[in-house]
Amino acid sequence: MANIKEEKLRKLKYSYIGGSLVCGIIIGAIVICTFVSMIAVFGLYIVDSKIRDEYERVRSMADIYQVSQDIPGNDLMNSLGNVSYEYIVVDDNRNIIEVHGNNTCDMEHGGRIDILEFMDDEDVPGQDRQQRIESMVERTRDNAITVYPDIDKSIITPGTNGRVSVDLLKLRDIIMSYGEGGESLSIGQNFIIKLPFWMEVPVGANSHMICKTYFNIYFRELAILGLLSVIVTVLTFVTGIFLLVYIIRAVSNRHKMSDIFFMDETTGQHNWLWFLMNAEKELAQKRSADRNYAVLDVEFVNYRNFCVCHSVDEGGKMLRQINDRIQGHLGKGELVAHHSVSHFAVLTVCSDRNGLEARIRGIIGDLEHVSEDHKFYYWVGVDTIPESRDEKGKVVRRKNIDVEKAFNNAGAARATLSVENSDIAFFDEKMVEEQRWIDVINENQLRALENEEFVVYYQPKYDPRTEELKGAEALIRWMSPQNGMISPGRFIPIFEKNGFITCIDHYMLDHVARDQRRWLDNGFKCVPVSVNVSRAHFIEADLAEQIKDIVDAAGTPHDLIEIELTESAFFDDKNALISIIRKLKEYGFTVSMDDFGSGYSSLNSLKEMPLDVLKLDADFFRNDEGDGRGQIVVSEAIRLAKNLNMRTVAEGVEEKSQVDFLAEQGCDMIQGFYFAKPMPKEEYELKM
Repeated sequence: MANIKEEKLRKLKYSYIGGSLVCGIIIGAIVICTFVSMIAVFGLYIVDSKIRDEYERVRSMADIYQVSQDIPGNDLMNSLGNVSYEYIVVDDNRNIIEVHGNNTCDMEHGGRIDILEFMDDEDVPGQDRQQRIESMVERTRDNAITVYPDIDKSIITPGTNGRVSVDLLKLRDIIMSYGEGGESLSIGQNFIIKLPFWMEVPVGANSHMICKTYFNIYFRELAILGLLSVIVTVLTFVTGIFLLVYIIRAVSNRHKMSDIFFMDETTGQHNWLWFLMNAEKELAQKRSADRNYAVLDVEFVNYRNFCVCHSVDEGGKMLRQINDRIQGHLGKGELVAHHSVSHFAVLTVCSDRNGLEARIRGIIGDLEHVSEDHKFYYWVGVDTIPESRDEKGKVVRRKNIDVEKAFNNAGAARATLSVENSDIAFFDEKMVEEQRWIDVINENQLRALENEEFVVYYQPKYDPRTEELKGAEALIRWMSPQNGMISPGRFIPIFEKNGFITCIDHYMLDHVARDQRRWLDNGFKCVPVSVNVSRAHFIEADLAEQIKDIVDAAGTPHDLIEIELTESAFFDDKNALISIIRKLKEYGFTVSMDDFGSGYSSLNSLKEMPLDVLKLDADFFRNDEGDGRGQIVVSEAIRLAKNLNMRTVAEGVEEKSQVDFLAEQGCDMIQGFYFAKPMPKEEYELKM
């Protein structure tokens, strides 16, 4: 179970931190990508506009060259001599026709760049402008600009499929080192970086002009790009800091949540879930494989009484002190946590049973003096967890550890303690067998009732003077197909705890009533048969009516059924019990008290309860010290019953001397092995 809870907690932790981390990264990435995209768009816009400008200049020069070639003697190109320009004229086969200036053109790595022409003329009507734009786009796609790298320095980079591209990274590097070999000059605030490349335009039908052009970068453009770069850098840094702080806070909050989640409200220390998770983790570690451990269930027995005498708050303070005292006795790898109410769970290392018991008694001795004004005592249940070994006997790490089961085992051992002082109980296989037996009973009880596996046995009651059959007691046996004959002592206490005893009482009453009816019909001389009714029934206000209906359904006279109540039933609601007894007597049933003398309130019960029969407990006739004290008590009990108009039955009688004594004292009936053991109904018929 702890593994399931730990897995859920781990998922919650990772989702909490991981979700925060993912959200932070996404937000940061969006911000950074937005600004990087802005820089890239701005840079591409600058590159595009500058290449278009240069294209217009080169095309104008080509037009001039064309005119000068078409008009003989024209001196237009020479008129440009005052202007610094360099160009190459080639034919369709790329043969050089004319070179003007220094030829640094890398014609082998040329390519094409798509440049989209933009409209800036606002005076052109909307429809004409749209048609013009469409034609420009189409022309640009069909007639991309052919450019070539400059051998000395250029930002033009050869690409694939006959294309070239503007290398922005290279442009950045050149800008950073503009004074180291590139053509550059500075004019006041109009700082310029000139990067050469060659651009080709057609001249006439069979020739082309390749002119040297420059990619000019101005100060204001560098400033804008630099400002955007600074903004992106700052935002990246701020986003990173924000993300880091957010994650740190998320982790811190998660730890605070874990501390609260694993805190016990009463002691302020660790709770049961923390113990489960950490105990299983400790036991599963490799370093713990060769150690023997023990899980303890420590109960502060005086807790409830202490709270009644003082307060719940004071009880909580005492529990905190106990938790701290236990913690003071533990070492590394040993754990303690408050489990529930007055119970503590402890995981401790142990060597052997004797050493563990001595250590526990040392802890108990310290806890008994946790208060100077009170003497407390503690019950401790123990379940050991030995080292884990494989088939070859080698020590291996523990797997599939169930600390909760070990604590339940320790609790089962602790539940066996009932002494009025501190004590220790170790869980063993006998307890396992007892728990398995309880589980077998619980699992099969309903089926056994439906299949009538419960059998009625009868134990006769005789007049000690005449040895005449005067009555009988109905006793139950379980004839199980799987387990054979099961004695009442093995299942009745379990039925009393789980409440199934009420069904058994109805079952017995019904079968006895039907047996009596059958014996009457067969001509037998029937005597009253007593049937036990558990104290669990006395919370039912209509108990007398239930008994009457069951007996009437069988058609049995009420005077042949005796309702037998154990003395412990008289400790419950006295008024309700008196009311039920009176109703039973009104219906004609005989009511008796069983086990008189086994409790501490018998005389007071006799004073208030309108009973018919008093059954003397079998302990009166056992372990007699020979000083006559037992005989005096029995004699006076019989005399007291007679004075109260009650009949007496002595049960557990096994010797003739006891029979003679009881006959002399006027006891009405005797039930015991001296006359007869409990027997099946077929054998009881012979007795009748």
